[in-house]
Amino acid sequence: MIDVKIPKEPVELYKILKFESLVPSGGEAKLVISQGLVLLNGEVETRKRKKIVSGDVIEFAGNVLKIKLALKE
Repeated sequence: MIDVKIPKEPVELYKILKFESLVPSGGEAKLVISQGLVLLNGEVETRKRKKIVSGDVIEFAGNVLKIKLALKE
């Protein structure tokens, strides 16, 4: 499981796949989401712009990402 720190909540699902380099582009991220290849908290998620918050778990292509809010110091 990979911890992914986000600077603010919420973040759109497709952006996390793109920024974590699980797909080469935002368009590719939207495609794999719409095809039902991404799980959010154990359920298939097909909404590309689904709002992701701290505590969510994303699964795609054998990768498991746990979302955490980055704390400001």
